[in-house]
Amino acid sequence: MFNHLQERGANCQDPGNRLPRAGVAAPAPAHYFDVHPRDRRIPVAITLIENFRAVFYAPFYAAFVLGAYAAEGVEGDQRPSSGPAETAKALLTGGGDVVWGGPMRVLVAGDADPDCGLVSFCEIVERDPFFILGRGPAPGGGFGGIMDKKVATVREVPTPWMCFQDDLRRAGLDPDALDRIPDRSMGENADALAAGEVDAVQVFQPLAENLIEEAGARIWYTAAERGLTSYTVFSTTRAFMAREPDSLLRMTRAMYRTQKWIAAHSAEDFAECISGYFPDMPPEALARSLDRYLKLGIWNRTPILKREGFDRLRAACISGGLIREGIPYEVAVDMRFAETALREDPDSM
Repeated sequence: MFNHLQERGANCQDPGNRLPRAGVAAPAPAHYFDVHPRDRRIPVAITLIENFRAVFYAPFYAAFVLGAYAAEGVEGDQRPSSGPAETAKALLTGGGDVVWGGPMRVLVAGDADPDCGLVSFCEIVERDPFFILGRGPAPGGGFGGIMDKKVATVREVPTPWMCFQDDLRRAGLDPDALDRIPDRSMGENADALAAGEVDAVQVFQPLAENLIEEAGARIWYTAAERGLTSYTVFSTTRAFMAREPDSLLRMTRAMYRTQKWIAAHSAEDFAECISGYFPDMPPEALARSLDRYLKLGIWNRTPILKREGFDRLRAACISGGLIREGIPYEVAVDMRFAETALREDPDSM
């Protein structure tokens, strides 16, 4: 029933498998790097790796459709990753220049090798986009009321469980005591909830919206309400950053201009903009999914990755045993391009 609503991954064909070719843009304003900025009328090529297809990645798709990259003189290939776990490896082995995905991958790579050279430079998703949905009203007692329920958690990627188990620990609870099903897909879990085989599931949009509409599920916990938890960023290698700083500034400016557009438009406008990336999803369902995310404020309004959000994610990955210590904000994050974009204050798309 719900399997078709899972992320489409590497097999998804998007409306255009290449970034729009660059048009003529205004000359670059002065900025603050120790390089001479190239004329933005001269396009630069970037290979951008898509982690997987998901509604909470909507700003990335909007940037393509709105022509934000072209406006900044960026052209290049948009390539699907062979899988979320392979994305960081693709960057390190030259399979791409920039990836959008979780800073968790930078933390994991840096934990294994502090000199790996991966770095995040522009944040887009600053709050956790997952939910715990259950059958019937949420149990009393906060997280304590969930502990005696059978809960199916996300298998596809580790960050949702890392964050939720950390929430439980901070509430004084033992996540190992949770009656948890960890090894089924979100689509399978959604079907299980609809069939009454589990009490609650951990899912993102549009599965959450569809379970509410079609199966009468209730939201028991909205992870975005935890506060800042850095979830999705642009990342690259230190080597590429040193070689192509102006290209990364252009990408950051393009995303900032897209963020401004999103802040000024409705969920319906947003859904119409990116609908080509979700051809199997009814427009109304896409708009509802985006509207809930907009109201929760999961998308950053600027490219700045705040230390608070990074530290919360890092702490969750440590408490869950995904990493030992990780790498600090100063090593994993470089905000020079985001800070410059804010100073330059480009127009909205």
